[in-house]
Amino acid sequence: MHDIVIRGGTIIDGTGAEGFLGDVAIDGDKLVQVGGEVGPGKREIDAKGLLVTPGWVDVHTHYDGQATWDPMLAPSSWHGVTTVLFGNCGVGFAPCKPQDHDALIDLMEGVEDIPGIVLSEGLKWDWESFPEFLDALERQPRAIDIGAQMPHHPLRVYVMGQRAIDFEDATEEDIAEMQRLTEEALKAGAFGFTTSRTESHRTTKGERVPGRYAAFDELIGIGKAFGTVDHGAYGMLNDFEDESAEFAWMKQVGQESGRPLWFLMTDRYSDPERWKRLMGNVHEARDAGADVTAQIAGRAVGIILGFSTSLTPFSGRPTFASLEGMPQAERLAKLKDPEIRAQILGEENSDLLLNKLPPLQRAIASRWDRMYVLNDPPEYEPKPEAAVEEAARLANKTPQEFVYDFMAEGDGGGMLLFPVTNFVTGDLEPVHEMMQDEATIIGLGDGGAHCGQICDASMPTFMLTHWTRDRTRGGKFPVEWAVRRLTSETADFFGFKDRGRLKQGLKADVNIIDYDALQIRRPEVIFDLPAGGRRLVQRAEGYVTTIVSGTPIFENGEATGALPGKLVRAG
Repeated sequence: MHDIVIRGGTIIDGTGAEGFLGDVAIDGDKLVQVGGEVGPGKREIDAKGLLVTPGWVDVHTHYDGQATWDPMLAPSSWHGVTTVLFGNCGVGFAPCKPQDHDALIDLMEGVEDIPGIVLSEGLKWDWESFPEFLDALERQPRAIDIGAQMPHHPLRVYVMGQRAIDFEDATEEDIAEMQRLTEEALKAGAFGFTTSRTESHRTTKGERVPGRYAAFDELIGIGKAFGTVDHGAYGMLNDFEDESAEFAWMKQVGQESGRPLWFLMTDRYSDPERWKRLMGNVHEARDAGADVTAQIAGRAVGIILGFSTSLTPFSGRPTFASLEGMPQAERLAKLKDPEIRAQILGEENSDLLLNKLPPLQRAIASRWDRMYVLNDPPEYEPKPEAAVEEAARLANKTPQEFVYDFMAEGDGGGMLLFPVTNFVTGDLEPVHEMMQDEATIIGLGDGGAHCGQICDASMPTFMLTHWTRDRTRGGKFPVEWAVRRLTSETADFFGFKDRGRLKQGLKADVNIIDYDALQIRRPEVIFDLPAGGRRLVQRAEGYVTTIVSGTPIFENGEATGALPGKLVRAG
């Protein structure tokens, strides 16, 4: 008798093969039979009319801090994710000397919008080296599995101290030590190394990240660590200011190490053809023997604007800024006061206040044409009539009046979407094109990060609902395609060898999904982080059961209390 038998579902096995009706048997933490005649189970789950898939493997999250105190890792776990990978974008918390704790917290707050007070309260710092960090993660009970990567910025500070922060070039000795520590991390179970070479990543003081201008010999030298192991991927966020030069060093690392390289890619309003040039470089690098891949998002990466989030179009106005820091209920009451409303709407943006804001937030202050109403359920490929300018015209209001009143309405939870990338054409057609290229991988969900302004951890659910079922403005994909992209492709790329497929002998990570009822809800703000910290979360409906290592962790959207998740060590 099997421990669990899932009866009569449509099995989408993660390989891309056509779905078929059948049963799945689980014993312990393993899949023991997929299809065919399956005997009885101690527990039988009726999956007739439902999809049975592998659990999602989400390879771009920032749960580096949250994983040290939170066993659930929501909202990712609410969306069928059974394995997450963090240590992305070159940021993280190991290796780290005690005197640098505050600097790394400031870096994570600036780059990934995770409040510093939350990290100060939540992090135990019972580690210094990267292997010790993995040991600390291993001690924490959890619902889903996690993996970690070695981040460049803390590594550089650990080796070079203040010289790293001052952007001095690494010496041969510095590079050798960074290479040694990366090799040590890989051998301890890191799934790779990541860095960030972009102007968009800054500390809370507006300073560039330590690895921003790292010389090519440093990046190539660290890459030599991969030559000593047979696993791991080298990843980055890169502005590609000199596309030829950047791809040259990336190609060299790939050729010398034999390991895959990946970088984050989206379209840009300022250069809409850029992503096509980058993909051309990817294929040239592959032809030259370097395994280079572009990691992409399945939808527009967008800022969420609201009176309960950290960004609004009114942040540069003095009266609005004077209300910051108030308790939420008191602040909302003042914002609803007609006199204060009139005062804020009648003010110009203050140059002094705007200059303290990042360039993106300065743009938000006036780009009414790039804001869209987020309803429930939210539409992430909104039609032109959902734009604020059009909605305001229909309501016989100015755009700023419409936005203010919409965000202040009811409990103050009204939200707008401001697409930053992947929406240059006013639709998701560029994403549709990117996803058809086999030299791309799905990621960029950023679970755990951007607590007050972005909520993209629902990306896996969106891949099924939008791209295989609901899209009306262009082409769609088979559900088998989307499941493969979220499971076997991501697992194989990073070396999670025991998951990503429904296959006998593999790990029993399974989603049972009511495909017709599957739905993403509108983002909401909750205050459940350490020190009462705020974060945006997004719930889902339609996940009937999520199983990790043969143990159900969610049933009908409710946590079972089981914590079968573990740290996964690469190799």
